[in-house]
Amino acid sequence: MSNPPIHIAIIEDDPLIRESLETYLGLNRTMKICFIAKSVEDFLNAIKVSRNAQVDVLLLDIGLPGMSGLEGIQPIQKLFKDINIIILSTYEEDDKIFQALCAGAVSYISKRTPLTKIEEAITTIFFGGSYMSPSIARKVVNYFGPKKQDEMTSLTPRQQQIVQGIVDGLSYKMIAEKLLISIDTVRDHIKKIYRILNINSKAELIKKSYDSNA
Repeated sequence: MSNPPIHIAIIEDDPLIRESLETYLGLNRTMKICFIAKSVEDFLNAIKVSRNAQVDVLLLDIGLPGMSGLEGIQPIQKLFKDINIIILSTYEEDDKIFQALCAGAVSYISKRTPLTKIEEAITTIFFGGSYMSPSIARKVVNYFGPKKQDEMTSLTPRQQQIVQGIVDGLSYKMIAEKLLISIDTVRDHIKKIYRILNINSKAELIKKSYDSNA
């Protein structure tokens, strides 16, 4: 006895993308496309008039007319408690990705992803797995991974004062007078700063400072 098909819904306002998804996924006998809508509102209305509606996996766009895909996640989940929502979008900005995942989407896939991979993602997710476009997955890993420590914070307060003097265009003599230390002490600190930051010139030091404060 064969397993029941994966019930799929698609919410996409671009007719070309919508039709290509419908045509390609419709050829897969393990999948059944139950609903196709141009907007979240159209989808919700179709569900209300449908009896015993079942949706296992939803392909949801973000940039939709009316309610956005991100706004639609919550009302859709109220109707289908166990639905697997896959965001299929052109947006790859960090904030969009994490808004979607935090709202309840289980996957985020770029529209540049080949149809074969989208098909694979649907099956993988339906059976409890996880799937992300490589570019999206990297953003997720970078976001949750350990943050690289700013090298400038490894300098002592005195060294940071000297760096600020350099950035402000002061000479070693002017820095020494301002901080009430000798020029030799300034030079000694500069050598240590270069070694800590792995640089060899004043220009590199200024650039590091600007990058740190960007």
